[in-house]
Amino acid sequence: MNMFFAKSKKRLLASLVALLSIAPLSVAYAEGQIRIAEQHGIVYLLLHVAQDQKLIEKHGREQGLDIKPEWIKLSGGAAINDALLSNSIDIAGAGVAPLLTIWDKTKGRHNVRGVASLGNFPYKLISTNPNVKSIEDFTEKDRIALPNAGVSVQSRILQLAAARQWGDENYKKLDKLSVTIPHPEATAAILKEGTEINAHFATPPFHDQELAGNPNAHVVLEAYDVLGGPSTATVLYATEKYRTENPKTYKAFIGALAEAAQYIKNNPEGAADAYQRINNSSLDRNLLLEIIKNPDIEAKLTPQNTFTLADFMHRIGAIKNKPQSAQDYFFDDAHNASGS
Repeated sequence: MNMFFAKSKKRLLASLVALLSIAPLSVAYAEGQIRIAEQHGIVYLLLHVAQDQKLIEKHGREQGLDIKPEWIKLSGGAAINDALLSNSIDIAGAGVAPLLTIWDKTKGRHNVRGVASLGNFPYKLISTNPNVKSIEDFTEKDRIALPNAGVSVQSRILQLAAARQWGDENYKKLDKLSVTIPHPEATAAILKEGTEINAHFATPPFHDQELAGNPNAHVVLEAYDVLGGPSTATVLYATEKYRTENPKTYKAFIGALAEAAQYIKNNPEGAADAYQRINNSSLDRNLLLEIIKNPDIEAKLTPQNTFTLADFMHRIGAIKNKPQSAQDYFFDDAHNASGS
């Protein structure tokens, strides 16, 4: 399992180098180009519906554009941020923590800011260790799988929980138990057991699969409890340059997201089918529908309750610039005006 730590350190180092030595992005954008990076799970359902129903193409035609979106699958906010800064993608999909990191590093230069929320989704920390009932019970024998140990939104939420439990000076107390593993691989480890990985801070549908598929799996911590209620953990973001130079493409993208959100609300069955088609998923459809219809889940564009994490990250020095509100790190679009 040491290879996971080695890979994690390499990814983190590469990300820090990219963020600290940002070169001006001189590539000219062309209206109609949009390359969108997403990761794993139902938290990206807005994008899955937009892709399946070809909504970006539809709204592009309304703007007089023939848009052919490029869809790119990556794992971890560090990889997403590297891709955005290297001009390999135009729209980044990742957690609030990676957004805050890149917003902080690019402020006054590329001015990366949030485009929209992907909705409110409950993230749950799962363990198969019967002795672990709360984060206090973790020991050196436990290993917690995360998409990006130390820097992902799950990691930051866990750090916030640790800070509240043991004080801000001990916010990294559980970092030494964290391992960087993509959600699908971590879920397989939890379901099969027998590996060093016995905990996973997961997103839907992964924690749902784990709880349904392993009787030893149980919830140790819920993100909503740490953040004080329903909250946006996963977002979309872009450079100011892309947004400014592609107003029609940007407008088409926002229109597609808004239509996708309405589609999910009105037609959860259709949204489930879209998820399965786009992801070539074998996930049980009844479980999938149960997840999508969960009242704790809301696919929407307006960010909610993200500032708690932003304030914490500034307090511990993870970001240097202190935001006054969510409007500082989200673009001033209409759907972000009431964001929190």
